[in-house]
Amino acid sequence: MSNFVHLHLHSQFSLLDGANRLDDALAAAAAAGQPAMALTDHGNMFGAIEFYKKAKKAGVKPILGVEAYMAQGSRLDRHADRRSSNHLVLLAKNEAGYRNLLRLTTSSFLEGYYYKPRIDRELLAKHAEGLICLSACLNGEINEQILGRKEKEAEAIAGTYKELFGDDFFLELQDHGIAEQHLANDVLRRLSARMSVPLVVTNDAHYLKKEDAFAHDVLLCIGTQKTFADPDRLKYASNEFYVKGAEEMHAIFPQDGAAIENTLAIAERCQLDIPMGEFHLPQFPVPAGSTLDEYLGEVARQGLDVRLAELRRRAARGVKLDTPADEVYRQRLERELKVIAEMGFPGYFLVVWDFCRHARDNGIPVGPGRGSAAGSLVSYSLRITDVDPLQYGLLFERFLNPDRISMPDIDIDFCVRRRGEVIQYVGDKYGRDRVAQIITFGTLAARAVIRDVGRVMGLPYGKVDRVAKMVPEMTKSLAEAAREVDSLAAEIKSDPEVRQVVEVGIRLEGLTRHAGMHAAGVVIAPRPIEELVPLCKTNRDEVITQWDKDVIEELGLLKMDFLGLRTLTVIDDTLKLLRLQGVEIELAEIPLDDPEVFRLFCDGRTNGIFQFESSGMKDMLRRAAPSRFMDLAAFNALYRPGPLSVGMVEEFIKRKRGDKKVQYLLPETRPILEETYGVIAYQEQVLRIAVDVAGFTMGEADVLRKAMGKKKLEVMLEQKQKFVEGAKGLGKDPRKAAALWDYIEPFAGYGFNKAHSVAYAMLAYQTAYLKAHYPVAFMAAMLTSEMASKDNVAKYMRECRGMGIAVLPPDVNESNWTFTVLADTIRFGLGAVKGIGEG
Repeated sequence: MSNFVHLHLHSQFSLLDGANRLDDALAAAAAAGQPAMALTDHGNMFGAIEFYKKAKKAGVKPILGVEAYMAQGSRLDRHADRRSSNHLVLLAKNEAGYRNLLRLTTSSFLEGYYYKPRIDRELLAKHAEGLICLSACLNGEINEQILGRKEKEAEAIAGTYKELFGDDFFLELQDHGIAEQHLANDVLRRLSARMSVPLVVTNDAHYLKKEDAFAHDVLLCIGTQKTFADPDRLKYASNEFYVKGAEEMHAIFPQDGAAIENTLAIAERCQLDIPMGEFHLPQFPVPAGSTLDEYLGEVARQGLDVRLAELRRRAARGVKLDTPADEVYRQRLERELKVIAEMGFPGYFLVVWDFCRHARDNGIPVGPGRGSAAGSLVSYSLRITDVDPLQYGLLFERFLNPDRISMPDIDIDFCVRRRGEVIQYVGDKYGRDRVAQIITFGTLAARAVIRDVGRVMGLPYGKVDRVAKMVPEMTKSLAEAAREVDSLAAEIKSDPEVRQVVEVGIRLEGLTRHAGMHAAGVVIAPRPIEELVPLCKTNRDEVITQWDKDVIEELGLLKMDFLGLRTLTVIDDTLKLLRLQGVEIELAEIPLDDPEVFRLFCDGRTNGIFQFESSGMKDMLRRAAPSRFMDLAAFNALYRPGPLSVGMVEEFIKRKRGDKKVQYLLPETRPILEETYGVIAYQEQVLRIAVDVAGFTMGEADVLRKAMGKKKLEVMLEQKQKFVEGAKGLGKDPRKAAALWDYIEPFAGYGFNKAHSVAYAMLAYQTAYLKAHYPVAFMAAMLTSEMASKDNVAKYMRECRGMGIAVLPPDVNESNWTFTVLADTIRFGLGAVKGIGEG
């Protein structure tokens, strides 16, 4: 085992000032026998949990830390010199230290941000428990005083930190071949002896290998928007800032063996276990004397009664409904409620029910559902979704599987214009300090990194642009493009400048470039978020989590997507325009077998129709000629790269048109596959085949479905054996069962979520219904929704012309901000006129 551990390391999450990929740095530590490694990114904990998990997997003890920016005075001072902050390394010794790191980094962004996220002595004193403190690099407070020949001041500062951290304060020795470090180290050794403060050796590692120094220089220039030609560009003073081994460190510090050993002593002191998979759900307020389980049951049963009454009213009006008896609904509801209670998620459903109810009560359009949640009758009863799962054969187990405990995932579409009001409501209800939007990270992509590197190195723009365009848009990696694109390979071979740009690009590609706000993700916590997840701010002052949605879910917090869907806004605007004309439409009541609507789909006249606008989709519609609602759901599932590539779409069209006979290997599969002409379009069909043919439980069938999607060979062989044996046990011919497996296996890997397909087909049908029957109002709403895009306004004006609808020019007397309806014409909206502001 190595007797040196890296305690000062920057990853790609030290945005554009660290080039260490977590996997690579940890692999280097493991290969060198280093038992632990710390992550100390600049001012943030963006990579902390990912590092923690990957380190555990690599057999390296993770030490979570941060290289904090210390304000020279108060963190609240906004008039200091922008460079007036020092570095200080803080490591979490235990859970208390970890919680304090969360609070410190949160406050540094929310209170102390001034060019950089800053803390100060006052804040540190409040949150010092459980932390180990290292004095940091030449930018540390103590070293700054030493370099200013102020040894007494340096000693006083060291004394302050010793008082605060006791034996957990260390003076940090670094040597990257820089003269100032040699001077600082001599004084630090004197201070250590005089003050009885231990020394520790670190290497400020910003990249993996010595030869990565040049690429890191380029990265710094990308981050500071400089080029190599700029005399004031930021550049490290040597190429020694890499992940070194113990032998190298001993060679650099021959007289400081004890300080090297102290890296191990610190690593041994750090004992942190972060629990994963525990759920932290917000406390939903239920009426006095009621539990979460009871209250959910009460509102769900009441909701189901309302839904069943609606179905009876529709049936009385002659609407054809393929629905079972009321008792079947009630039994299904009780089964779902039992599973939800056993899995501990009643509170989750009540939270979602509550904000969906608030939206509907306040006229904010809510989507019919998305994802597997539309397969839940509880969701339908609570009006979280608007698709009847029994009518469409949707399965609860595809959404919540008691055999695979994981947080439910209900994502909701809201009107794009008013989505923010729902998030505001959630913040008001649970507390502003308990609700936050979620971070997302942008990376250096293949084409962009070529342009960045070329600019930094001062190459002509035209040349760099030409090389960047040789990289295919959908390439897996720049390295792959360099191997497989002949023109790029030839350029690399013949031009040394291009070769260098590509080589540096390969080293930098995929590194984190910036942090921003996820388009939809919101986290709701049971207590102040900073106690569970650190927060930060975007450059637009939005408060967001420092960890992305995957980490939030792994930590068991309630994360959901509040999505803004433009289609809901278009539908809402259309209905409002119709109301002005005295026309009231209840979309839930429209017939789903309208011949005008299917004529529109069959003709491919689907500009403006949700999910059906692409030229490929139009071609499929014309060839397949959809004749019923479930055909639209199937197209949603099939029109994706996977099914297209393996010929599933062609197979579907041939069978639909009668060009190819529909056959079923076993009679039990007929009722399951009949609606898709024997083609497996949906994951739910795989589940039902496994249950009906091979005797799987629904939970086991969902595990099988997941295995097929992941295509893991050993698991697949094991599942195949179980499938064939199960079918044999139910009296099926094992050869036929094996043949059925061979048939469903390739389809199952591409099968799509039926619940999502049906819900989104519902939106498509509704937009098509409005376009077919109320084209002027629909197209006016469509044009309004696209006012920000000159190209799309032109596109939909062409569509209007093709439909025989005149769009009148803007008129100061008649135009509104939006596009409006005048009899059978549309008046151009002033909002689409360039240069006119809404004010």
